[in-house]
Amino acid sequence: MAYYEKCIETVIEQLDKFNPEKDSPEQFLETVSTSLQTLSAQTQAFVLEVLSGCLQYQRLLTIVVDAFYVRDGRLCLWADYSLFEVICYLATFQLDELGFQLFCNIIKSQPLDKMCKFLRFFFNPLNLCSWIKDEWSLVYEIAYVKENWIDPLMRWQPKVQELISQLERMLANHPSLPKTKAKVTEPKEFNLSAPRPRGIPVPERVPILAKPRPVPRSTYQLPKEQQLLEITKRYNRRKAEVSETYMTPAFLKACCVGEVCKREEKGKKGERLPSHLITAGAPSLLQPNDDVPVKLNTAAILREGALYQRQVEKELQRVDQLVDGAGDFSEFLEWQKRMQAKDREEQLAAGECRRLQGKLSHEEAILARQHLMQENKQKANQKKEEQTAELMQQCAERRLQEERSMKELVEQVLETQKNVKVAQTKLLKVRQQIVQEVIEESRELLQRSTEAAKEEQRQRCELISQLRALEMQPTRKGKLVDLTQIPGYGLEGEMSIMELRERLALLKESQRREEEEKRDQIIQGKRAKSQELQNTVEQISLCRAAMGRSAALRWEEKKALSVGPGAPCQDERVLELQRRIEEKAAERHKQAALLHVSAPRAARPKPRSFEAQHWLELERSRERRLRALQQEGSACGPARRLEAA
Repeated sequence: MAYYEKCIETVIEQLDKFNPEKDSPEQFLETVSTSLQTLSAQTQAFVLEVLSGCLQYQRLLTIVVDAFYVRDGRLCLWADYSLFEVICYLATFQLDELGFQLFCNIIKSQPLDKMCKFLRFFFNPLNLCSWIKDEWSLVYEIAYVKENWIDPLMRWQPKVQELISQLERMLANHPSLPKTKAKVTEPKEFNLSAPRPRGIPVPERVPILAKPRPVPRSTYQLPKEQQLLEITKRYNRRKAEVSETYMTPAFLKACCVGEVCKREEKGKKGERLPSHLITAGAPSLLQPNDDVPVKLNTAAILREGALYQRQVEKELQRVDQLVDGAGDFSEFLEWQKRMQAKDREEQLAAGECRRLQGKLSHEEAILARQHLMQENKQKANQKKEEQTAELMQQCAERRLQEERSMKELVEQVLETQKNVKVAQTKLLKVRQQIVQEVIEESRELLQRSTEAAKEEQRQRCELISQLRALEMQPTRKGKLVDLTQIPGYGLEGEMSIMELRERLALLKESQRREEEEKRDQIIQGKRAKSQELQNTVEQISLCRAAMGRSAALRWEEKKALSVGPGAPCQDERVLELQRRIEEKAAERHKQAALLHVSAPRAARPKPRSFEAQHWLELERSRERRLRALQQEGSACGPARRLEAA
């Protein structure tokens, strides 16, 4: 028993080392034979025969062992995979040569429960004659499989059943190992020395720190420039939000009076008042600070100076023309003002007509939409009935077509099942032929690669020997150089290194003098340019002061001559369009009541706020344009007269 157990263990150990992806069976068997030289000749022959058979028929053995692990051997270890392969090989291919008695001895030398379970699965007649036979027939021919393997296994099946029953009796009568009561571990205390009592540490003195300087208030405050920008931003926002009703002559007069009073009080007290003290009755507005200096760059200064220069030249040219006897344009300007007022009235009337025409077209579109909704509803009902009839007919036709296609599919499946086995056998033969060709090609490629590697190694050795010979040759390490000697190559302007250095020094000195001269010229140009810019800034400040005074005079005249907004003129076309709009609205409401159709979203009572707001915005924008044009026209005459003066 021990002898057979040792032989089977050796086979299993060598079989576990085999890797089909890296090792070839022939080379693996050669290495195994060299490693088994210490064993006897009989044992070595048995091990090599069983190992070579397992490698040759590994596909057949893998089919049976994989199925065993899936069905009956789910609780078996995968470490015993090679053991089951060896037992399957001995039972299938070596049972006649070994004899049943020797086979029984080999089986009894292994774990009884595993052998009993595997033999019961493998020698089951149902398994042998059904799926094992079919799977092996995919690798080899059916007649060969049945004659050489299946029939001998079926002949040995009764005796194997007796062996299985014998193994079961041995397992049932096998005495169980007595359970010994484990000795309980008794813990012992550690013999540790008693720790020394810790000493009370001396408390450290708390250092007295110097009183820190308080955080300055400016840390939590914004810079002055940013505060001024925020004040200006709030002022502009509040100015835009103020209603236009406050921009009347009375309000402007009150603001002017309040500003004058504030300036008088400020002059008396000698201090600045807060910006929220404004005349009662006027809304509180934050006044921006216009005294913030604005730093202009050179381009802005030159641009503004050129602008004022052109204006001065133009004004001088106009004065010269007046001195020479040129005419005055006051009458032409008055006629132009009347024509512009007339054109504005016509534009307002035309705009009102366009607005009313848009409103009229809106009412007509609502009526047309109501008629269209009723027609679409009738067409939709008719189309729905036609589509339902068509869908019922299509469903019936589709059902008949599906039944016909299912019958054809069943017939095709039956035909393909008949031809599957023939195709599998043909495919197996083709694959075997391809495998043989691939093995031969790989052997040739391996031989060629070894020859190429040898040739490359030989060339490398030759190259290394040549490089080492070159390294051994003596070389000159240095050469004496005379810096004052001319090389004598016959080139034009040839000189020694010392002469070259002297010329480079002279060249650098000349370049330094040129740079100093250029630097002096640049400084003088900058001074002249800064003086010119300063003169331009003074001229710009004078021009700004003059323009500010003229703008103040124009604003005073405009306030004095401002007139309240007038009502837009009513034209016959406007009245006619309003009458037609009222008629269309009444007709729309009557049509909606008769048809019991809800009005469109734009015409419903609740969403009417959008439409009303839209037309109200148009009215307000028209009135604002009218007031602006009237104010501009009233201020146009005095301003032009002031400019002419």
